[in-house]
Amino acid sequence: MRIVFMGTPDFAVPCLQRILDDGHQVAGVFTQPDKPRGRTQELTPPPVKQLALQKGIPVFQPAKMRDGTALAMLRQLAPQLVVVVAYGRILPPDLLAVPPLGCVNIHGSLLPRYRGAAPIQWTVLNGEPTAGVTSMFMDEGLDTGDIILQKATPVGENETSGQLFDRLCLLGAGCLSETLALFGPDGSGAVPRTPQDAALATPAPILTKEMGRMDFSQPAARLHDLVRGMSPWPGAWTTLDGRLLKVHEARPLRPGEHCGAPGTLLEDGGAFTVACGSGALRLTLVQLEGKGRLPGEVFLRGSRLQPGARLG
Repeated sequence: MRIVFMGTPDFAVPCLQRILDDGHQVAGVFTQPDKPRGRTQELTPPPVKQLALQKGIPVFQPAKMRDGTALAMLRQLAPQLVVVVAYGRILPPDLLAVPPLGCVNIHGSLLPRYRGAAPIQWTVLNGEPTAGVTSMFMDEGLDTGDIILQKATPVGENETSGQLFDRLCLLGAGCLSETLALFGPDGSGAVPRTPQDAALATPAPILTKEMGRMDFSQPAARLHDLVRGMSPWPGAWTTLDGRLLKVHEARPLRPGEHCGAPGTLLEDGGAFTVACGSGALRLTLVQLEGKGRLPGEVFLRGSRLQPGARLG
């Protein structure tokens, strides 16, 4: 099939590569404009653009989607189908209407759960035992279109959002390959459509740094999910003597027990263990403001904190 691909970050790269590996014709790639990165603020192309240029595929980076520029570009490319994977832009109705076979999206959750920009992170933040990807026909809503296929996978007990992200981008590429096969080589295949149950929908809004603040009055298991879900960005954090303390890894202990005042450092054989509203949380990898990452027990020895000290 003749396809236009729309995507931006690392998550979308395996999907574009799979389309090419499956022998489809990619007439063009739409991606977001280059952005300044790092301390030098040098303009850096998105990962999808980098792959497209390596493969000799024309790249389009419209700054807006509703001023007619993107529409003219898409009409000139005349795709049978548009595939969208983490593009980061909402497609207006006139663009959705261009390809005769429609627009297909790969989303990083088992819809209708976790509609929005951060489905993988919210899956982990909420301690879900199962994650997955969905292929769907796009409509004017936010992740509200009819479902084509879904692929599920268990979430590891200590798996972070970043680790799950790496697995789901590959699962998404496989789901996309199966989805495109349903259309057939000429687009005449019968593709299933299952409407979403809006009553089961949950949101997955963009994360903020403030959401990473650790409230030790919460159960240890909940804080464990916060640390996993906020990794690698924006990160979970607390304060120690007025300084920011990032928590990169942690493990919950003693579920259901009352271990002391929330936020209090516990005696735990040299481990960096903090009492929570229920149970305790062992901080296994931390980083004090302006310092490097350290295992919790190493940080504790260097800080000379004593049992009873308070965090947060």
